[in-house]
Amino acid sequence: MSNVRPKIPIRGEVSLMSAPTANKRTVTEREARQVAEAAREQDWRKPSFAKELFLGRFRLDLIHPHPLPADDDVQRGEEFLAKLRDFCETKVDSARIERDARIPDEVVTGLKELGALGMKIDTKYGGLGLTQVYYNKALALAGSASPAIGALLSAHQSIGVPQPLKIFGTQEQKDTFLPRCARTDISAFLLTEPDVGSDPARLATTAVPDGDDYVLDGVKLWTTNGVVADLLVVMARVPKSEGHRGGITAFVVEAASEGVTVENRNAFMGLRGIENGVTRFHRVRVPAAHRIGEEGQGLKIALTTLNTGRLSLPAMCAGAGKWCLKIAREWSAAREQWGKPVALHEAVGSKISFIAATTFALEAVLDLSSQMADENRNDIRIEAALAKLYGSEMAWKMADELVQIRGGRGFETAASLAARGERAVPAEQMLRDLRINRIFEGSTEIMHLLIAREAVDAHLSVAGDLIDPDKSLTDKAKAGANAGVFYAKWLPKLVAGPGQLPRSYADFHPAGHVDLSGHLRYVERHARKLARSTFYAMSRWQGRMETKQGFLGRVVDIGAELFAMSAACVRAELLRTQGDHGREAYQLADAFCRQSRIRVEELFTRLWSNTDDLDRKVVKGVLGGAYEWLEHGVIDPSDDGPWIADADPGPSTRENLHRPSP
Repeated sequence: MSNVRPKIPIRGEVSLMSAPTANKRTVTEREARQVAEAAREQDWRKPSFAKELFLGRFRLDLIHPHPLPADDDVQRGEEFLAKLRDFCETKVDSARIERDARIPDEVVTGLKELGALGMKIDTKYGGLGLTQVYYNKALALAGSASPAIGALLSAHQSIGVPQPLKIFGTQEQKDTFLPRCARTDISAFLLTEPDVGSDPARLATTAVPDGDDYVLDGVKLWTTNGVVADLLVVMARVPKSEGHRGGITAFVVEAASEGVTVENRNAFMGLRGIENGVTRFHRVRVPAAHRIGEEGQGLKIALTTLNTGRLSLPAMCAGAGKWCLKIAREWSAAREQWGKPVALHEAVGSKISFIAATTFALEAVLDLSSQMADENRNDIRIEAALAKLYGSEMAWKMADELVQIRGGRGFETAASLAARGERAVPAEQMLRDLRINRIFEGSTEIMHLLIAREAVDAHLSVAGDLIDPDKSLTDKAKAGANAGVFYAKWLPKLVAGPGQLPRSYADFHPAGHVDLSGHLRYVERHARKLARSTFYAMSRWQGRMETKQGFLGRVVDIGAELFAMSAACVRAELLRTQGDHGREAYQLADAFCRQSRIRVEELFTRLWSNTDDLDRKVVKGVLGGAYEWLEHGVIDPSDDGPWIADADPGPSTRENLHRPSP
């Protein structure tokens, strides 16, 4: 089990396999794991609700009563949301952005004047100083007006220059760059390369020390905001030498520096307005003073930044759910078939119920995780990752169901609908725009591995050396003793708990409301069941656990459902106590939990009853050409270019497409 080391999740990467290129950096599987392991936070200094959940301990006290923002934070946040809403309603033409595949300069300028670039930046640097809660509300609002605008603001603040400098930057760096990022300069984050995605150990971009500078050479792919960015966070490998520890290191780079070339503006199936490109560095000189943190800390900086940065995607996913619900409600009430509105036909009604209940749960997960991030009392690395994973998957399903509810009109573009006199509802665009969220900032597959690694960290801490082939017999004996003590205390607690007592969590069964206490008892029981299943799998497969990615993915998906159920119940109780749609909130939480429980039961069944072993055999056959005959009878319209573009370092031979923001 000590070998369960997920590759680092980054923005825009899904593939777990890569083809060779001329400048491919050769790295063994073990070396890749060591790089990934060194990048993750090693310690748990604060409590974590989700970590405890995976260990079979339902710590409701960590999330209930639901934490709340301070009054002044609420006032400041609401005032900005009002201004942002007015701007989006009067200045943003989503159809134009989709049609032109570009956010107009006047919109970008307006966002700057509004202060939207500095939502997360402290007021002392010219920012708005919004909390994570209100930053996410703003992203949901802006993203509903145009997903491209949401992506621009998110890439700039969640993973671009402001966030890593806030956590790791020197005071001089903060004084120099944060005022620019707050008002005038757009930033981007550059880690992915043409042949480097989720396995950063093979990072090829170099930063060679030269006096008081570093000299950067390499090519970066899928640089969101890269075409228009003024400032870049660049990950590059510093060679180890005398006086330099080396390793992957983070730098702030001026996009206008000599030797920086944007060679291509990439086009995608969705998010047509984003400025995403390919950026080449050729002998780019970067002052050592612009290095973020120490040499070799680059990946740790990236992962730590993403701990809260990942919450931007579920924010826009929750916003998408709200829009899907609005359109589903309005359309299904207006459209009649067989003598009644289509909403009243069960086949359609079940889809509307799913959208409504899931939107409530996504917002509950988002607000709870965000408020915990603001309070900084809990370690939310797993919660944020679960929010990203669950939000991106469920939002995609909600958009797909909306398209189905709309029928042929769901497949038709908004422009075509308008041209023939109907309401221009961009349902198909929403489906296309949301699809990338299952890949952005760690694909679903990589998120499964990352969360699984964190979920079993307690086990690896006490028993990992037992199955590590590099450990000595003395180390193994010591680990065995430690494991014996840990499991002697832990395992008996998985047998029984409050979930088996009918009066547990009675606060969630107030008079006149549906009963949510039973759902919390379900979560408690199944958290223990999940922990028992994980322990059994570790005992059964030991070092081979790393190959059981299907099993690990299902474990994580069960945890995500249990977390979402918990958040939904806690949010419903909060709204009840505030007198804010409490009865309706309880109904939605009840509906979501009942839907979620069906998914949980299926996932538990699939832990042990699945086709994983057979699938592996089929995959070997596919790769070996055994089924190539099955591909006959079609024409491949693809051209014969290379699977992965050449990324050899050197001067650019292409026009610089960099277009500084207005």
